[in-house]
Amino acid sequence: MNETMVCVVGNVATQPVFRETAAGPSARFRLAVTQRFWDREKNAWRDGHTNFFTVWANRALAANVQASVSLGEPLLVRGRLKVRSEQRDGQSWTGADIEASAIGHDLARGTAAFRRALRGDQSSGAPTRPEPNWETEPADPADPADQAERADGADGADGADGAVLQRQEPALAV
Repeated sequence: MNETMVCVVGNVATQPVFRETAAGPSARFRLAVTQRFWDREKNAWRDGHTNFFTVWANRALAANVQASVSLGEPLLVRGRLKVRSEQRDGQSWTGADIEASAIGHDLARGTAAFRRALRGDQSSGAPTRPEPNWETEPADPADPADQAERADGADGADGADGAVLQRQEPALAV
């Protein structure tokens, strides 16, 4: 598999277009990637050449692009680069497409709030797995269950896999 994988950082240059196709959802938009460099003579940052890529997203990624991406937003796009050449009206045109495998907002330039997308099986009302509670409650000395756990050396906090975590006592230097 000799494929050219790229990761580009740029701004959304066109409003994403979403379509339902026979193969599943598809979305596309243009991404502008501008080189920036420090001009020593002017003692300031300058914009260089701008490259434009057509970004294609398919299936679940396309649906999430439709719900999350808007014109002008800074993005990171990772995917497979495809350069195409064609003849139109007697002129030669070259374009660069990225078949995206991952798209995200550039958090160096702003904030985002992540929301997990619902899968097809969860929309039918199937129960979802509860979010783990990473907060641990202090043991109640009057609670017999907490006394039994302390006697076993555990603090009662459950790990991600349901196992009881053991309390680690700090070592004392003598």
